[in-house]
Amino acid sequence: MSSLSRRISSGDCYVGGVTCYPSERLLEEVAYIAYHLHWSYDQIMSLDHQERQRWVAQVASINEKLNEQVIGLR
Repeated sequence: MSSLSRRISSGDCYVGGVTCYPSERLLEEVAYIAYHLHWSYDQIMSLDHQERQRWVAQVASINEKLNEQVIGLR
């Protein structure tokens, strides 16, 4: 099966025509959601890829707004 794997610039790989997600990126997403929302590993991993990315984007948006407010108070 390793002959079917090839790396591409984004870090994704193709295994028999199926795209896999870089493990380092997955770890970052899990840690980010767990830290900010206090969800368990199992809860986060039960999310599909797109839903997990939506949660990451929402938390990031909230953090950006909060940071802008803090900067505005200075």
